Amino acid sequence: MLYLDNSATTPLLPEVRDAMLPYLLEEFGNPSSKYYSKAMNANTAVEQARENVSILLGCKAEELTFTSGSTETNNMILKGTANYYQTKGKHIITSKAEHPSILDTCEFLESKGFHITYLDVDQYGRVSVEMLENALTDDTILVSLMWGNNELGSLNPIKEISALCKEKGILFHTDATQVVGKIDFSLEEYPGISFLSCSAHKFHGPKGTGVSFIRRDEYGVPIPVTPLLHGGGQESGIRSGTLAVHNIVGMGKAAELANDHLVKNISKLNRLEEKLTTLLNEKFGSNIVFNNDTGNKIPGILNVQFKGVNNEILVKKLAPIIAVSTGSACSSSKPSHVLSSIGLTLNEIRNTVRFSLSHLITEEDLMVFKSL
Repeated sequence: MLYLDNSATTPLLPEVRDAMLPYLLEEFGNPSSKYYSKAMNANTAVEQARENVSILLGCKAEELTFTSGSTETNNMILKGTANYYQTKGKHIITSKAEHPSILDTCEFLESKGFHITYLDVDQYGRVSVEMLENALTDDTILVSLMWGNNELGSLNPIKEISALCKEKGILFHTDATQVVGKIDFSLEEYPGISFLSCSAHKFHGPKGTGVSFIRRDEYGVPIPVTPLLHGGGQESGIRSGTLAVHNIVGMGKAAELANDHLVKNISKLNRLEEKLTTLLNEKFGSNIVFNNDTGNKIPGILNVQFKGVNNEILVKKLAPIIAVSTGSACSSSKPSHVLSSIGLTLNEIRNTVRFSLSHLITEEDLMVFKSL
């Protein structure tokens, strides 16, 4: 079976698995303990992983806090910022095309008295900088906009958005889950990004771990937020709980590999996307419509309408041969709010399938589409 649902999760690389195994077996110490070797070895491994992820993201290692993944990080940043800064304002801005972990958290905050502005998006799911600027008020404490869309692959103008937020003195969070390891960036070049979320399993690391980036000032002081989890004070008091050392080591190794091969992997994803686009056009012609843009996007994500074909039936029929999805794995039980936000009808949404590629596959693998 050809796996083409890499936006949902990616396969674990063998090198990542091998790096993790010692910390599941021999080196099982708690990194928060002290003095004996297993604890110190675990702590050293965690800090090396933190360094590896920081190199991939282009930030300082101490600006990273390990979490269980982007959903937790998104909750932590939105709820933590809302709680900490509520005396300054209760207005938060996001978009209608965000991940459910952002939208559902915003809905929760609305129930607590916060005012949320949900920006409209264009036909490819992007936010207008002008529309964002017009939505800012004296009460705005946070803007949260994804870097790259998980269904359409479209990239938001993060450079301009982050610059605007910095100019206005407003905190800016971006969910970068889909772009890490797939586009080349350094947080050093985006001083207006206050917070960032990402998950290891989107770039061939293990499920169940991710990081939050929380920017520090020139004195090394982090932007304060109220912690989501309280307890033992791990991760500098930002995220309590015993660290999952094996997963963290896996994320660190996946980050190291992603950074080492970033340019090559991006180039391959672009070639694979071009090949798949050609194959789909040759096979289905006017019976398909591409919902995604052709440029300024995450390489390897195609969002395609198969006219008159129910996507759930199509996905099930393809399942023995090709693994694809109807959209986000985190909202699979209902029609895509992302596609609705770009103006598609319910029928068009129900005819849509997402293909998401990986650098692990080959152009020869894609030839299976000729036999469909």
